[in-house]
Amino acid sequence: MPRMLLLALCLVALPALATIDAYPFPNEELERRYDNLIAELRCPQCLNTNLAGSDAMIAQDLRREVHRMLLDGKADDEILDFMHERYGDFILYEPRVSAGTFLLWFGPVFLGLLAAFLWWRIATQEPRSVEISGDEQARLADLLQADPKQEDHS
Repeated sequence: MPRMLLLALCLVALPALATIDAYPFPNEELERRYDNLIAELRCPQCLNTNLAGSDAMIAQDLRREVHRMLLDGKADDEILDFMHERYGDFILYEPRVSAGTFLLWFGPVFLGLLAAFLWWRIATQEPRSVEISGDEQARLADLLQADPKQEDHS
């Protein structure tokens, strides 16, 4: 019984072992910039989690790197450029407009305009008339005058 109690206490204490990074900052502005940057950067290992919400080891390293760069006097754009150069477009929640991301940014607009144009063309298109020969017209008239009830009984 004491072993079970000890095991239960150890399991309850496990979440306490997961610590949150607490980096010291000389002023509140740097701390606010840090919070904004780690919220804006995506964890390279996680699917859709920012650095602030990720427990991955790489996220911890990147939070430490952002902290170091802020203390070194780097501007937010310099930190974002560094992360972009190192990890590519994936690390930014809003990728930059470039040749590689052109379709990402403008593809939906292009498809929307194409759909609107096609809808307009179909909606304003005149109905087409079909030319049929005299024999086909006579056969059509016979078919239209034929009584379907009589054909079912035959």
